Amino acid sequence: MAADMNPPAAATEFLRTLGWDDGEILPLAGDASFRRYFRVVAPGRSAVLMDAPPPEEDPRPFIDIACWLHERGFGAPEIFGSDLAHGLVLLEDFGDARLRETVDAAPESELRLYEAASDILVQLRDHAAADVPAYDTSYLHREAALLTDWYCPSIGVDADIDGYRAAWDQVFGFALAERPVTVLRDYHAENIMLVERGLGLLDFQDALAGHPAYDLVSLLQDARRDVHPELEAALLDRYLRITGAGDAFVTAYHVLGAQRNAKIVGIFTRLWQRDGKPRYPGLCPRVWGYLNRDLDHPALAPVRAWFDVNLPLELRGDPMVVAGG
Repeated sequence: MAADMNPPAAATEFLRTLGWDDGEILPLAGDASFRRYFRVVAPGRSAVLMDAPPPEEDPRPFIDIACWLHERGFGAPEIFGSDLAHGLVLLEDFGDARLRETVDAAPESELRLYEAASDILVQLRDHAAADVPAYDTSYLHREAALLTDWYCPSIGVDADIDGYRAAWDQVFGFALAERPVTVLRDYHAENIMLVERGLGLLDFQDALAGHPAYDLVSLLQDARRDVHPELEAALLDRYLRITGAGDAFVTAYHVLGAQRNAKIVGIFTRLWQRDGKPRYPGLCPRVWGYLNRDLDHPALAPVRAWFDVNLPLELRGDPMVVAGG
């Protein structure tokens, strides 16, 4: 079902109070949540209108993290104004040049732009985490459980849920940071924009304080775009050289990669089954590919053993296809 891209009723008055009443409101994009986006085009200027309607959405975390990032020199959009009662936010327009399309159109730019994106994560290490919840084992378990909550039932597998949790319990200790950083949590090529001042950041409203490896995994094991293993390895090695991180970081990287990819498989299945968005299951084979590679790390042996018994290789794929097979 197509998203309703008519402007919210409160938008006209909201824009008037900010001096944007001469702007035309044009549909821009929706996403996997209830949020919608519009471009407001006025003579000689433009901005983006976020519609994050309560009670389903709350724009305050986005505003808070945007300000935190902006104050520290990171490329978050400037916030021009907000109407929290109606879930409206007017923010800086980063244009249309996303990292994904730029790299797809000019593959020779891939290494340079991915290096620039990973450098932002290096710089985030220099700052104490924002005032956000901890990315602790309760979060990690809740997210990993999305696979057993949605993917397994969708393909008719009665999985060992207690064993699943017990297996993760044996490895999550590797993924807890001694010095947490602000983890943006959805840091990938479709949420990174090319702007005049460098790279612009989007979709960070769910930020938590956690291990710096998480966002690097998000960037290099991209659910929506193939990142070749050679590029992933090169950028991981580069990150290690710059930061001085060692084997413990690599272990955390693969534990968090496995956890994140299990979560994404569950989310993409839920988007299909619960929300009627059938394009997402087709992305799962790529995610399974990343997950399978992560499970090869020795620290993940207990989790790999669970997958081998409950979800052998032939059951790892597009849930619509596996269920129909």
